[in-house]
Amino acid sequence: MKSQKKLFSQFHPLRLIRETLQLFKYSRRAVGLVWDTSRSLTAIFAVLTLVGGLLPAAIAVVGKLIVDSVVNASQSPQAEPSIALGYVALEAGAIALLTLTQRGLSVSQSLLRVVLGQKVNELILEKALTLDLAHFEDSEFYNKMTRARREASYRPLSLFGGTFKLVQDTISLGTYGALLLQFSIWAVVILAIAAFPPFIAETRFAGEAFRLFQWRAPETRQQYYLENLIAREDHAKEVQLYQLGPIFLQRYRNIFQRIYRQDRQLALRRGLWGYLLGLLSTATFYSAYAWIAIEAIAGRISLGEMTMYLMVFRQGQSSFSAILSAIGGIYEDNLYLSNLYEFLEQKIPEAKGTAKIGLIPGDGIRFENVSFAYPGSEKMALQKISFHVKPGEKLALVGKNGSGKTTLIKLLTRLYLPCQGRILLDGLDLREWDIQILRRRIGVIFQDFVRYQLTVGENVGVGDVEYLEDPSRWETASEKGMARPFIDSMPDRFSTQLGRWFKGGTELSGGQWQKIALSRAFMRDRADILVLDEPTSAMDAEAEYAIFDRFRNLTREQMVFLISHRFSTVRMADQIVVFEEGRVIEKGTHEELLASGRRYAQLFSIQAAGYQ
Repeated sequence: MKSQKKLFSQFHPLRLIRETLQLFKYSRRAVGLVWDTSRSLTAIFAVLTLVGGLLPAAIAVVGKLIVDSVVNASQSPQAEPSIALGYVALEAGAIALLTLTQRGLSVSQSLLRVVLGQKVNELILEKALTLDLAHFEDSEFYNKMTRARREASYRPLSLFGGTFKLVQDTISLGTYGALLLQFSIWAVVILAIAAFPPFIAETRFAGEAFRLFQWRAPETRQQYYLENLIAREDHAKEVQLYQLGPIFLQRYRNIFQRIYRQDRQLALRRGLWGYLLGLLSTATFYSAYAWIAIEAIAGRISLGEMTMYLMVFRQGQSSFSAILSAIGGIYEDNLYLSNLYEFLEQKIPEAKGTAKIGLIPGDGIRFENVSFAYPGSEKMALQKISFHVKPGEKLALVGKNGSGKTTLIKLLTRLYLPCQGRILLDGLDLREWDIQILRRRIGVIFQDFVRYQLTVGENVGVGDVEYLEDPSRWETASEKGMARPFIDSMPDRFSTQLGRWFKGGTELSGGQWQKIALSRAFMRDRADILVLDEPTSAMDAEAEYAIFDRFRNLTREQMVFLISHRFSTVRMADQIVVFEEGRVIEKGTHEELLASGRRYAQLFSIQAAGYQ
């Protein structure tokens, strides 16, 4: 009883009116989105919907004429049987047209589903391209994107189809209502009452299902992550070696069981209330059925009219139920589309910089009292960092993991902006630079660089999208990155598919991949800032020395920021900056820092002892 009171209390008439008025918040936008996707298919869908709404009532009227003409023919010898046969042929034609309309709606909807799914996914991906790195590193925002992607491919079409189905059923109901008014206005009232209870159940539980969907986004991401751990080739070695498969699979099952228990409880309650309220609808319908039959027995309506009214009442109840169901579906689709539009309308701070040259050309990079904390964190990742790198100088960043080196690189490449202080390039704050111009001046190899499942040439070419498919640039860049020898030994050279995701793919060693990444950085021959974050960590000492010896000769005019844990590499830098817990604790040349006997000298001695 309590649950029943709770159910109906949530459907106060005024609240229902307010919610109904909100149903079309996204309907107009969904229809506009479908129209923009394919105007021809949308127009066909609309016309077929209109025709499909008018035909059922016409078929009911023709059915009445058939019955009455048959009764007349049986009671009057002068009546022409051909009249009844003509009506039969007319109904057959109407049924054929209705079938054609329904088939056309199905075909156009199938085609729209494909093109609209592609359109919406493109919108999501286009939005993703405008996001800052901070958005991708924010778990809450990532949940929002996950929710948008999961339902977005079909919800707009569902909302579009539901809106047009509402129009179609409203047309049908209008024609049915006009016919029933000839019988009694109370028949129309009973028709509405009979369809209302199922609508209450569906709308109530649609909202609850949506709240479950919202709440479980993190668990869905966990399931997806566990699938990747078990099924991807780049995880397979460790998963098999450490026998992690059964553990990850059990966690995957546990998440499913939690989700399934919630879905099962919702489905059982939804089914029970739907059944109980459906019984009310059925009882109402058969009461009207009996009323019409009594009227026919009493001779107040003809047999044909009885047949028509029964058919109209049954079809009208179906149409009224379909209208309320469509409204419930529109309500549910609007809930899910709120995720999509909330994601697409996420405000992204626009880069306001427009400068293409600095105030002091040739001044290089200056960090002036730069401090930074990641969004949502109170701990400062960098604190009051200051240094100056001139054109042609090489700066090495040294410190243990988590000391702030990679964070500094993120600020230098303007993936993040400082919380305090400023970073200057040629005398101008990075905020003032045109972001595209700035990033063309920077070539980067991150420690976790991407191993694209593309060809060798494309893996190198992505370093400069303007020359992505320029073989001569590939060759020059791979020569500088010392990748050319092993590329030339491959059967298809720069056309060789890399990775194991696609047929015929070739996997490289860690050191070879790093040479590909280094070549990628050299694609930007106009870049005067090079950032190398552990670029040779997978190479042997001999290969590393050869690369950096060559590297110094190739970058005489460029500013280089180097992160490395190998002091044989670090000592080649003009300046060395030592980090600890986000602060700079030492600066100087290799010789100066060794002579100081402080942290750098200690680290150097520890590493040197390992080679003795």
